[in-house]
Amino acid sequence: MKKSPKSQSQIIIGPPKLTRFEKARVVGARALQISMGAPVLIDLDQTKRTPIDIALAELEAGVLPISIMRRLPDGTSQIIPLKLIADKEKWRS
Repeated sequence: MKKSPKSQSQIIIGPPKLTRFEKARVVGARALQISMGAPVLIDLDQTKRTPIDIALAELEAGVLPISIMRRLPDGTSQIIPLKLIADKEKWRS
């Protein structure tokens, strides 16, 4: 697997935003962690009670320490932290 030659501060593979598939994967993984007892990274209000709602709120707040790996068919890949994508877009459901 080849790493991309550019710095990690630029998104060079794929769109400069989180795709719907990446968002579903991140929210699903984080909801599973929360349901298994992982600590919640944001302050909760009374309306957010399910793990999926909490995971979505954490994603919108930009506090998840998760990275996305994007790969191309030629073997080039790039690891993109969610914080870099959060700087480029406003989260919308």
